[in-house]
Amino acid sequence: MNGGSDMTLAFELEALKELASPETVFEDARGWTEYIGVVSEKPTYVVTNFTRKNRIRQDFFSGPRGKAESLEGVKGQFDTDRYVFVGSSDDDKQLADDVDWEYLAVEDAAEAADWILATNVESEDDDPEPVRDDWP
Repeated sequence: MNGGSDMTLAFELEALKELASPETVFEDARGWTEYIGVVSEKPTYVVTNFTRKNRIRQDFFSGPRGKAESLEGVKGQFDTDRYVFVGSSDDDKQLADDVDWEYLAVEDAAEAADWILATNVESEDDDPEPVRDDWP
């Protein structure tokens, strides 16, 4: 075993949206995870639309179930040494604890894996009103 590839990685949909290039993140993570997917409380079509738009091929998704039930189902279906849940809120952290998954905040995951957060890319929209330079 090559240290750490025997892992199941689940992204909470909102955490995945915080990354500049979800497609690149999934491609990169496939190099060191066994299974990867997305879980969300949102309807299935919302997750499906997002993953299609971003050309993400996932091994599992939450479907019509809630996140806790989905993570428990994934753990029962995929036998790996580690189960890591990437989220973006205190609720996500609590959920990971409740279902016995390791929790990793999306910012920490991005830093560790050299992924770019979307907030680091879209920082030019900070000015709410454009500066006018046509005043006399």
